Amino acid sequence: MTTKKEASFYGEINTRLKSDHQRLIEQLEALKATAPQEDRREGSPFGKREEEATETADLENRLALEKRVLDQIAEVEHALHKLEKGTFGKCEMCGQTMDPARLTALPYARLCVACKAKQRFT
Repeated sequence: MTTKKEASFYGEINTRLKSDHQRLIEQLEALKATAPQEDRREGSPFGKREEEATETADLENRLALEKRVLDQIAEVEHALHKLEKGTFGKCEMCGQTMDPARLTALPYARLCVACKAKQRFT
């Protein structure tokens, strides 16, 4: 049974997660919209190596950013699913209730601080 205070806290977290989800979706769409279209320049068969290197670096950076945003979307969706199931706020390793301060700082945290620390050193 949840208290009124817990229900309010979970409501705020739910609102924040939904807002974060929408922001991340928009960010991903913006990244995809700014992706350069494939166009082959005519000219030397060897191309301009500096331009190609810059384009390759830009592509790698954009793809890495897209992956990071996709990973964050997955984390937020996982947290929203846990809210729906009623398992939100429980550490996925030890099963203990997580500190509300941790959830406020990182609402999609999967592990409590103690288990996260153990995970880093193993």
